[in-house]
Amino acid sequence: VQLQASGGGLVQTANSLRLSCAASMRAYTDYTLGWFRQASGEEREFLGAIKWGSGTKYYADSVEGRFTISRDRAESTVYLQLNSLKPEDTAVYYCAATEKLGRFTRQNDYDYWGQGTQVTVSS
Repeated sequence: VQLQASGGGLVQTANSLRLSCAASMRAYTDYTLGWFRQASGEEREFLGAIKWGSGTKYYADSVEGRFTISRDRAESTVYLQLNSLKPEDTAVYYCAATEKLGRFTRQNDYDYWGQGTQVTVSS
């Protein structure tokens, strides 16, 4: 499994950004794909996840309603839409995957990681 995150950049407060995670996964295998972020000096934080097959999604309370996960099965890509961005959203954003199905919010639950994409929100 290979994951490639992209779409980060510098944006102003209250703006939006869409991150992409191109996923190269084994056929006929279902996955849970998650998004995390890590601010400088902080622990990695779970944001949300989606089950590749069913499309079922769940989010951390801290971002629910502001961040949205979606997937395009034809493009084998998972997206993270970031809305109403705040300076405290500044972090490196990572996508991750696991073949386990269920509700997984800890980074140790995930076996595969992309390289991360930097999001910087200016005030």
